Amino acid sequence: MATNLPMTPELEQIHGEIRDHFRALSNGFQRLDKIKDSHRQSSQLEDLTQKMRECKRLIKEFDREIKDGEGRNSQEVNKQLNDEKQSMIKELNSYVALRKTYMNTIGNKKIELFDMGAGAGEPTAEENVKLASEMSNQELIKEGMKQMDETDQAIERSKQVVQQTLEVGTQTATTLKGQTEQMGRIVNELDSIQFSIKKASQLVKEIGRKVATDKCIMLFLFLIVCGVIAIIVVKIVNPNNKDIRDIPGLAPPAQTRRLLYVRNREHFD
Repeated sequence: MATNLPMTPELEQIHGEIRDHFRALSNGFQRLDKIKDSHRQSSQLEDLTQKMRECKRLIKEFDREIKDGEGRNSQEVNKQLNDEKQSMIKELNSYVALRKTYMNTIGNKKIELFDMGAGAGEPTAEENVKLASEMSNQELIKEGMKQMDETDQAIERSKQVVQQTLEVGTQTATTLKGQTEQMGRIVNELDSIQFSIKKASQLVKEIGRKVATDKCIMLFLFLIVCGVIAIIVVKIVNPNNKDIRDIPGLAPPAQTRRLLYVRNREHFD
């Protein structure tokens, strides 16, 4: 199935290396049945363990290449590539369980911690120190199947977290866009208010200048009226004062009239 998938040259190379390691693991476990010496079996298991670690590293690289090419591939191709990755993870986990079975058979007193990383669940501290003699082959297989189920569940949870993250990011982007538009409207309103305040200040200044001018005119008229009144009063009090000119339009003061009388009565005759 995997050979029919459209892969990049990098993916094909990684996939080929993983398949080569799987064939080597299969042949290695078959040869392990023919080895009778426990020391040689332990050495063979160590070599197989190294190949498993290398498979783990290659599967991680395979996963990174899939993620890098998600935008270029169709959804169906991405699904098939991810299914192939899961298939390889499960196959690697089966070799891990088989390794534990052989270690139990050899008589190794403790199960070595083997971190599968790309899909296998993290073993607990109790599993790391459990004696192999206390677990049967069936229990080891069940433990491997349990780890694979936990791996699938962890992947599903990761997908849900990614989906939730995308939704939160979309909502955040929408909120930021709305706030940006609101800030733009506020800036425009502030500009309008500033322009209105500037025009009002100019109008107040013009009104102030007009009021000051009107006050000066009123003061000047008041002084003129006071001066005219003062001249009139002086003319009335001292009409013979030649230093003060007559006010145009104002009648001069009446002359003092003296009655002429005849001293002698004869003039009446």
